[in-house]
Amino acid sequence: MIHLILFLGVGLSQDRTALKWETRTLAIDSNEGIDVADFNRDGLTDVVAGRNWYAAPDFIPRPVRTIEDWSGYVLSNGDFAVDLNADGWPDVIAGAFNLPEVYWYENPGQPGLGQGKMWKKHLLMDTGAQENEGQFLRDLDGDGIPEWVVSSWNAKTPLVLWQFEKWPVESVTASDGSAVIASKGAAVRKIVIGENLNGHGLGFGDVNGDGHDDILFESGWYEAPSTGLFSRPWKLHADWKIHASLPILVRDLNEDGKADVIVGRSHDYGLYWWEQKDPSPDGSTIWAEHLIDDSFSQPHCLHWADLDGDGEDELITGKRVHAHNGKDPGGNEPPCIYYYKWRTDKQNFDRYLIDEGRVGGGLQIRTADLNKDGRLDIAVAGKSGTYILFNQGE
Repeated sequence: MIHLILFLGVGLSQDRTALKWETRTLAIDSNEGIDVADFNRDGLTDVVAGRNWYAAPDFIPRPVRTIEDWSGYVLSNGDFAVDLNADGWPDVIAGAFNLPEVYWYENPGQPGLGQGKMWKKHLLMDTGAQENEGQFLRDLDGDGIPEWVVSSWNAKTPLVLWQFEKWPVESVTASDGSAVIASKGAAVRKIVIGENLNGHGLGFGDVNGDGHDDILFESGWYEAPSTGLFSRPWKLHADWKIHASLPILVRDLNEDGKADVIVGRSHDYGLYWWEQKDPSPDGSTIWAEHLIDDSFSQPHCLHWADLDGDGEDELITGKRVHAHNGKDPGGNEPPCIYYYKWRTDKQNFDRYLIDEGRVGGGLQIRTADLNKDGRLDIAVAGKSGTYILFNQGE
């Protein structure tokens, strides 16, 4: 049973400009994945986005891999920087929209990085899935090793994750020097979370307050078992239906002891926070929906970070550029990116401008101090290009 109480027109206050931002363009292409790490181990945080990595402080593009274009997209939907083989050099795991294979790209270290060499491509796993909206690395069982969790836009496919049974993985080089080789040390195991439903959108958080991360998606949430986390399917709570953002965020905004939800309509207008109320007699969760912003469409990716250094995180999101090649409502309107501050006294969000008309969103937003000035900057990639938004303070 779905219980959703609507409170429309609540949440969007006047636009304000508090923090100033300097925009630097890194690339113009249609790549939508991005991550940050110190790839060359010089003490500075670098950026990786699709085909290239960008070394601080100049952020000039340097090659990582080749990626084919596909139907208005780049055939890549997420970058994850992690030292997968534990050699001290951060590697990159890359997802793809319609490829069942997941590959990782091995950081060549020095002198390979300095010579602009391509990174070796290794097969991490063959998921058998070809309708991949996005994926996350999330340590659900608390063993220090993240699981690979996949969102599919096809609601009829199972929701699954892949557990690494061996970590780190082994770097194996074929005898003929081939770059495309299976990493035999990965030892991943497929875990079925729910046979019933998958669907657009994915998030993690303790919905019911039992101390375990649950998984949220388009049609509700899967409750984590109290024991035997990966030994049986999780209980489905079909408590809502929304073409949801990636991620869906979970946080107790109003400090009432119950987890609330922040979610965007990823291919339409509408950014909301859902206030969790007391459950119904049948155990279904009840949510009061509060509008944050409906002035732009396609808030596909959401991110939390403390941008102004006050100890409280801000919500960062914006319009994903041409998410369905301009066919969504508002799909051809100008790009934009904003941050929002939660106001406890008013129980809503105030919006602040980062950029309008130039920078839009993609599938990932990352924050890090990219110029060593003590403030968090924003790195974002989408079909308007790959950018760093340098935080200039107030």
